[in-house]
Amino acid sequence: MPRSDLSIAAARRLALAAQGFADPAPTGRVDVRHFRRALVRLGILQLDSVQAVCRSHFLPVYSRLGPYDRVALDDWLWRSGEMFEAWSHEASVVPVSMEPLLRWSRQRAAEGETWPGLHAMATTQATYVEKVLEEVLRSGHLFAGELSDPRPRQGTWWSGRSDGRRALDWLFRIGEVGITRTGNFEKEFHPLANLVPEEVRRRPTPGEHEAQRDLLERAARSHGVGTVADLADYFRLRTTEARPRLAELVDAGRLQEVSVEGWREPAFRHPDVVLPRKVGARALLSPFDPVVWFRPRAERLFGFRYRIEIYVPAEKREYGYYVLPFLLGDTLVGRVDVKADRADGRLLARGVFAEEGVDQEGVAAELRVELDRLALFLGLDEVVVGRRGNLAAALRATGA
Repeated sequence: MPRSDLSIAAARRLALAAQGFADPAPTGRVDVRHFRRALVRLGILQLDSVQAVCRSHFLPVYSRLGPYDRVALDDWLWRSGEMFEAWSHEASVVPVSMEPLLRWSRQRAAEGETWPGLHAMATTQATYVEKVLEEVLRSGHLFAGELSDPRPRQGTWWSGRSDGRRALDWLFRIGEVGITRTGNFEKEFHPLANLVPEEVRRRPTPGEHEAQRDLLERAARSHGVGTVADLADYFRLRTTEARPRLAELVDAGRLQEVSVEGWREPAFRHPDVVLPRKVGARALLSPFDPVVWFRPRAERLFGFRYRIEIYVPAEKREYGYYVLPFLLGDTLVGRVDVKADRADGRLLARGVFAEEGVDQEGVAAELRVELDRLALFLGLDEVVVGRRGNLAAALRATGA
């Protein structure tokens, strides 16, 4: 068998260090400097509308920094000029400096290689789409509901989405307009030039291969170490295109090819990510956290099989509706089905599950601290633990 350059334990520590879990905790009030540090580690912040706990983009930052002012984070993400929303790893917020690296994928969308449904609409209704763009440019910013001609569709197939909304979505995908979000997460559309500084927009457009290499290097910096599939997934590249680009990065000395204990595929390590001797993390993770968002990697790296069950019928769910993995040290030791009951000021731990072989009393004590901290972050008064799950009794015994 080939020599393992990294043990699986070392790979875990490297991955968690790359994501910021070996960084010192903030002292005092969390501010923009800490947000910047977290986003340098993350590289990208995925968005999602589900808010069983809170808006999903709040959780990865919380997992790394602890409680902070959520309004301050939103102001920085959408109104500081340092970040902008883009379609990258799904809908995400990324640094404005990355805008040139995403132009090739927007061009592919414009040519119909991706998003065929939107492309067909934009092709058959080109005049209408152009009028929508002109209205955004003229107004400077607008909500979809403010379009002078939203063209509502008839029938259930469209699920109530108007042609106006689809046109705006298309213009966003191809980079003609940008998005900011209001406090209730509603999209406000702007000319992209109003959100991305001129200095960035005037930068030369990299070729596809150059942009893909840079994105893959960023993915490796954020993952620490990963396979072709792991790194391609970070910015949603095709593995067939990522493989030769990674080989080029190795040849250029920008990445190192390694083998990881137990992994069938070769891996790629970023040379700038320092391997710590120990990771002392304690965090609940969003389903959309980069540590777990690529489920095959989470299983391969942590031995943790994880699936999001939001769209699974309630009677068929194994763990629950919105389940947060629990990271302790460098191990995923359990998971909690969590819901914020805002009306009654309670954080509901409806199901609590420990992984096989962990010290359940020790995990329960640490999880109690983390659930109390999460309740504080959310402005809730108490934690209520249900009876479902093999860790529920131990957690209730902590006084939760």
